[in-house]
Amino acid sequence: MKLHSILERGDMLKCALCKDAPCDRACPKGLEPARRLRSVWFANEETAALSLAGQDSCRDCPAPCEAACLRSGQVPIRSLLSRLSAEVLPLLDTGLPVDEAALRTDLCGVPLENPFLLSSSVVASNFEMCARAFEAGWAGAAFKTICTLDIHEASPRFSSIKGDNGSIIGFKNIEQLSDHSVPENMETFRRLKKDYPTKFILASIMGQNEKEWEELARTCEENGANGIELNFSCPNMMEGGLGSDIGQVPELVERFTAAARRGTTLPLLAKLTPNVAAMSPAAEAAQRAGADGIATINTIKSIMQLNPHTYVSSPAVRGQSAVGGYSGNAVKPIALRFLAELGQNPKLAGMHLSGMGGVETWRDALEFLLLGAGSIQVTTAVMQYGYRIIDDLKAGLNYYLCDKGIRQVKEIVGQALDSVSPTTDKLERDTVIFPKFDRQKCMGCGRCAISCSDGGHQAISLNEKRQPVLNGRNCVGCHLCVLVCPNGAIKGTGKRVRKP
Repeated sequence: MKLHSILERGDMLKCALCKDAPCDRACPKGLEPARRLRSVWFANEETAALSLAGQDSCRDCPAPCEAACLRSGQVPIRSLLSRLSAEVLPLLDTGLPVDEAALRTDLCGVPLENPFLLSSSVVASNFEMCARAFEAGWAGAAFKTICTLDIHEASPRFSSIKGDNGSIIGFKNIEQLSDHSVPENMETFRRLKKDYPTKFILASIMGQNEKEWEELARTCEENGANGIELNFSCPNMMEGGLGSDIGQVPELVERFTAAARRGTTLPLLAKLTPNVAAMSPAAEAAQRAGADGIATINTIKSIMQLNPHTYVSSPAVRGQSAVGGYSGNAVKPIALRFLAELGQNPKLAGMHLSGMGGVETWRDALEFLLLGAGSIQVTTAVMQYGYRIIDDLKAGLNYYLCDKGIRQVKEIVGQALDSVSPTTDKLERDTVIFPKFDRQKCMGCGRCAISCSDGGHQAISLNEKRQPVLNGRNCVGCHLCVLVCPNGAIKGTGKRVRKP
């Protein structure tokens, strides 16, 4: 299995990932090009290629899909589908799995169809939304946090940082909790449990005192929840000692977890804040008080995009803004760091870890699983791309497991923990791995030479043909050149030498 994409997002940079895509309707062979393009976008080209096996080629087609495209002439649909068949398919030795049995797992003993849940947010805030997500294939949902507070949201309340292709890299919100009453939310739980009895309802709650934490937990259990998630981490609910103000104080985490434990026999997860130096103190406090697991991470306190004319950051609400929660794919490295900390803590052995923070593709999810997550929660990617991303989350992970001969997803949970050290002092430092230049891919831009000269060790120069030349005496193997090359013409797989 090729874990490095042959096709990249750059190949379909202008694809808008349309709803009811015109290219699908225009395809005379019914190949569902939009579905295949989404699979490429979400790092799932293997199953896309396999699903095209035995179907008519696009080679002789006049490509009406490209003419119908809303960005006609900008997305090479026929070429992309042809490459799936011609370049990806021949490399695959494993066929498509016959079912999704390998994805079955559990959350504290309660069965899950697959590891993927909606995280507590606007994407899981009413019956109709959760029902559509369940129909799409999500195993469950952490419902938007239930409280007794009178919630009034600001407008606007979202902001983002985008990449070159227009997709959201980082996302900021100043959204608060559920604006439905407790009775309204309980009615939603009862309807969901009646119509979708096999789906996991994780009731996120936030109380203002011990009595409320206990009563909310009890009420959610009585109305059909399968588990309780204690929101100790919302950065937008700090008035009066709520949200992340609790998660930063282990004593409060312990007190309110104990209160919720008194109210329920269900699996209890403490959702902890990343706005701390270390998460273990709060996690251990939750465990002492009866928590069965930890959910992490919630969003990171942030400020973004100050307007150079008004001097107000985004989102601006009548000339004012506020610190808000940062999420999206950009926070994944931070989420993985906290997850590894918890996974390596022997005091927390046996606790269920529900991981979230930047998951967009099945490969993102795989990283969380390898570092100890037993379930995966997603919000920002759903807000950007819709519930439909579950197709590629499941298909990609299922194919990976099948290709590796792994019978159950639980077998890979935590497998990468031994490879991670909390500090760098244990790393081997006696060898240097030189970069390797691909002359065919190199276009002679000289970006590697610039970066090495001004940000590295002056080990790369350009010859008369504008080809990079390595000075092995100066090269320390930092691989900055690998990262900055715009054409992917440098690999970190060159000659390995011992330091003098």
